[in-house]
Amino acid sequence: MTDTEIRHITPVGSNIFEDLGFEPAEAAQMKAEVQLEIDAAQSIKRQLMDEIAHWIEDNHLKQAEAAEVLNISRPRVSDVVNHKTAKFTIDALVGMLARTGKRVQVQVYT
Repeated sequence: MTDTEIRHITPVGSNIFEDLGFEPAEAAQMKAEVQLEIDAAQSIKRQLMDEIAHWIEDNHLKQAEAAEVLNISRPRVSDVVNHKTAKFTIDALVGMLARTGKRVQVQVYT
């Protein structure tokens, strides 16, 4: 039998890396690095969502009409328009843009 008992939950705002036993300085650095990655992904998602929202607006589409083209439900269109980034992956948003006829190009900066 698999043990599924929850023994500890890291409180919101705490550092999970400290809870995992890393030294405080290393845990703080790791948390900061992860937050940068999260922020970057959120920014990319917002940009993709903006493009989809502009496409809807430019084509004077109702959410139900956009949902049909994007192959998602009408409530999901609302989630896109309202930038609910946690509900979507980057590749799902890229796929939606492809269904609108738009291309997505990635540029990497150093």
